[in-house]
Amino acid sequence: MSEGEDFDLDDILQDSSTPLGEPAAPTTLPVPAAPAEAEFMGESAAVTGKARMEAAYGTGEGEGQGMAMVAQSVAPSAGTIFHQVYRPWRGNLNPRWVRNWSIFRHHVYGLFSKGHRPWPMTTKLLVVIVLFGSLIPILTMAMSVLTGLNGLMEFYGVSRANLWGHVLGVFHNTCCWPLLTALVVGGLISEDRQHGTSAIYFSRPVNRTDYTLMKYLSAAVILSMIIVFSYCAYYAAAILFNNEGWAYLLDTLPYFLGGLVAAFMLVVTFTSIGLALSSVSSGRFFPAVAFLGIIFGSRILAFLIKLLFERDTLYLISPYDNLAHVGQWMMGINTTYAFPAAWSFVALLLMNGISLYILISRVNSLEVTRE
Repeated sequence: MSEGEDFDLDDILQDSSTPLGEPAAPTTLPVPAAPAEAEFMGESAAVTGKARMEAAYGTGEGEGQGMAMVAQSVAPSAGTIFHQVYRPWRGNLNPRWVRNWSIFRHHVYGLFSKGHRPWPMTTKLLVVIVLFGSLIPILTMAMSVLTGLNGLMEFYGVSRANLWGHVLGVFHNTCCWPLLTALVVGGLISEDRQHGTSAIYFSRPVNRTDYTLMKYLSAAVILSMIIVFSYCAYYAAAILFNNEGWAYLLDTLPYFLGGLVAAFMLVVTFTSIGLALSSVSSGRFFPAVAFLGIIFGSRILAFLIKLLFERDTLYLISPYDNLAHVGQWMMGINTTYAFPAAWSFVALLLMNGISLYILISRVNSLEVTRE
């Protein structure tokens, strides 16, 4: 039929494929095919593991004109893009204490066995050296018993000053405990931030409170295994070497308990400060160096101020001196500080409170993604 030509309804009906007077055949809708494993533009194709993806938008001449550079059509055999569906896991979770135990075991067991947190070999060697250094008084008492030199036993035997010095003495708090704490707490939280391990923790049913408590408990237990263990071993060895009886045990037990409380206070304070520094960093070097700087720097600064101005009030900013002052008061030793021991105790509470606040706030800022 040409343009402009007249037409009528009869011509259209005669050209129809259905004869007049007969009902039209019912139209059948196409039955949708069963969903295949993968589809490409409506055609089913098997996923072979090999695929080639062509760019849908290029950076050629059409980009400046606002036109999409559509790629050439690809045959289904070249590769497919298929829809992936994530289904939630419907199994039973372990109890809460099992999940917390896994965090604790991950850090503590790594010092002794494989398959857990990979502590560096240098850290393990330094921990052994620190443990050996803290057990030197026991070796000295053993030499005194074997050689019969009573002078060594009088110098290293159990007394108020020796029990206090074994925990808060200059040697242990200069060469042993700060170095041990710096090695242990340096990367407990900072490495989770650096490597994105926090995403693994918080994407599982582990809340931030349990995460913080288990990290704190792990560091405190590792420190206690060295500090508290060496202190108790020293007291027990002195009784065994001298073959003391129950009377000696009852006389020295109050001193031993006072030193034990001081040891736990040292563990708690050093753990709080160390984990607070670890939570604000993304590596293990800065928290370790910063912790040593706080312990040694505050003490040296207070000592210089005392020499220049003959005032020792600045010792309140030193964690070690506050612990030593409170320990002297609990052990009944003549104090070496001019201000009351209550001031040092309040300063310790403030230090622990500020450190725990920083730790909790920083853990709450950890996202379920790698930062």
